Amino acid sequence: MNNNKDQKILVVIQARKNSSRLPGKIFLPLSGKPLLYRMYERVCASVSDKQIVIATTTDKSDDVTADLCKEYDMNFFRGHPDDLLDRHYKAGIEYEADAVIKIPSDCPLICPDVIDNVISFYKKNKNEFDFVSNLHPATYPDGQDVEIIPMEILKQAWTEAKKDFEREHTTPFIWERPERFRTGNVEWETGLDLSMSYRLTIDYPEDYEFIKRVYEELYDEKKMFKLCDIMKLLDRKPEIKKINEMYNGVNWYRNHLSELKTVSQFQTSKVRREKM
Repeated sequence: MNNNKDQKILVVIQARKNSSRLPGKIFLPLSGKPLLYRMYERVCASVSDKQIVIATTTDKSDDVTADLCKEYDMNFFRGHPDDLLDRHYKAGIEYEADAVIKIPSDCPLICPDVIDNVISFYKKNKNEFDFVSNLHPATYPDGQDVEIIPMEILKQAWTEAKKDFEREHTTPFIWERPERFRTGNVEWETGLDLSMSYRLTIDYPEDYEFIKRVYEELYDEKKMFKLCDIMKLLDRKPEIKKINEMYNGVNWYRNHLSELKTVSQFQTSKVRREKM
């Protein structure tokens, strides 16, 4: 692998039109532009040296996703519709990356500073860890997901992972094997853990209403608003937080608790709470 100075980092934003819970969410408007482009803007605002690619699928339905990328001059790669591990690995090969950063397109409120914090930690500790994220365990509000995987480790996962959820979610083969892979975690510098009580991600219509409201409140005044700006807004206007809080803590872990060794029942919510 190259040294830190020369290391080529590729941010992969996985995106497709036919998402299972909220189809077409990447095209939903936020302050006059598609959600996917607004997220791309936020990733671009990270000051770390990196390249960004939208990793969509080879399905005919994602011709419109490719067209969106062309319209907004975003690099894109088309890969396996369901095997996200394959899509990330082959995107890394295509762009000759030394390390791949996974940020899913359901994180349109990702904070550039959070991305930089995780990249900085990864570079400073490159020889100590095989995988770095801010998710194991998570402390940031849900929707600030950053995972960094060196290509040689990603190749091992791509070659050996057999379970469907390991292929679908890209990285479980790595962080589920602490006896084999050295995993580093970046905790929120506030010392708080709001991963189960604040939801800044998008999977459901209420999530979109929440994110749209955040943009309506913050974007005109400060186009590249940060996580701290969002948290201050929610303190001032708690009614915004209530829009999607029935989904707080709902994540994919809930469907695989019997298979996951490093995730506890307290890191996911199985029950959808009724809207208040």
